[in-house]
Amino acid sequence: MAASVYSFLILFFSSCLHLSKSQPFLGVNYGLTADNLPPPSASAKLLQSTTFQKVRLYGSDPAVIKALANTGIEIVIGASNGDVPGLASDPGFARTWVETNVIPYYPASKIVLIAVGNEVTTFGDNTLMSQLLPAMKNVQSALEAASLGGGKIKVSTVHVMSVLAGSDPPSTAVFKPEHADILKGLLEFNSETGSPFAVNPYPFFAYQEDRRPETLAYCLFQTYPGRVDPNSNLKYMNMFDAQVDAVYSALNSMGFKDVEIMVAETGWPYKGDPEEAGATVENARAYNKNLIAHLKSGSGTPLMPGKVIETYLFALYDENLKPGKGSERAFGLFKPDLTMTYDIGLTKTTNNQTSMAPQSPTTRRLPPAAAPTGKTLPAPPQMILPSPVTPSDKNSGQTDVHNSTPRSASLAHICRSLSISASMLFVFVLYALIM
Repeated sequence: MAASVYSFLILFFSSCLHLSKSQPFLGVNYGLTADNLPPPSASAKLLQSTTFQKVRLYGSDPAVIKALANTGIEIVIGASNGDVPGLASDPGFARTWVETNVIPYYPASKIVLIAVGNEVTTFGDNTLMSQLLPAMKNVQSALEAASLGGGKIKVSTVHVMSVLAGSDPPSTAVFKPEHADILKGLLEFNSETGSPFAVNPYPFFAYQEDRRPETLAYCLFQTYPGRVDPNSNLKYMNMFDAQVDAVYSALNSMGFKDVEIMVAETGWPYKGDPEEAGATVENARAYNKNLIAHLKSGSGTPLMPGKVIETYLFALYDENLKPGKGSERAFGLFKPDLTMTYDIGLTKTTNNQTSMAPQSPTTRRLPPAAAPTGKTLPAPPQMILPSPVTPSDKNSGQTDVHNSTPRSASLAHICRSLSISASMLFVFVLYALIM
């Protein structure tokens, strides 16, 4: 009896230790629009040395998928926007796509989601948008034909925040009327198959529209008095929660509040063009580190308390061949030589808990003011949310998804909450049983 109790206690505390170090909610985007990236094998080893447990690819590069085999890392692969018409019109093309990009690698490579298209609504192509749902259905049917349905591998697409007609305040957010019919069909598919509604919230882009120092603090999870939603009377302490809750409200308005939300991309650039305010190493470090700490706390959002949102940071590396503003090529957490661009505590070390802990309010300080804009913006009449629906310029062509893990997150929270006295009691009981 004593031996079995001893074994149980050891197993329980070992599980707590593992969960306290792991971050099952956290992933990273791994883009390949560059000519200076390390080989996939090196990237796979790098990922294994971090707390990332999920990777989102924008395509289905076989070398990358193979390199991630037997690592235990969950993989989101993408079918490009260019593949959508063929996937929609030809079930045979969808079967061939699955047979080429999934079956040879699964289950050694832990593919969990196929993102069909990426931010399709940003292109204003109504034909392409109308083809999205048939494409997703054909891919789902191809997976089922290969015995990979039933939740083994899910299918979704990724949306930009501009699918919302408004998000200020979050409680009143709805989808744009011109996208409503298409989104209703996509959400019915998400609901029926258990796949997530994937979206790309970027407080950085919202900050470009409101460059006051207090808004920067709000975006970076730093000390701030909060902004009250006058309809729900809920207080928002950071922009990320406000953007995610706006998506939740829009889902609820269409009757799909039970569809999981997945953050397929979010991040902050460490440099940018002169007019891109706040793109600094210090701000990038603050956003990503404080976001991870916020997720890890398990507090959720005001509309979804206790809900851990599966979140993929953008990005593993800079992509030096991406078009657009300077910030588009400056989101990388790591350099091509595998060193960190800046440290946010991602490395698996015994000090990981300390490095990932939320900052104490007594030690937090406002970040440096944004680059001068030549004029002072007046304070608003009341602190309600600025509209965070500016579309990002991110990766126009691919996606991610998977359900959140509140159960394991809750266990991790319990384990982290064990006090020193409880640990001493465990040792005492264990000693008594052995003796």
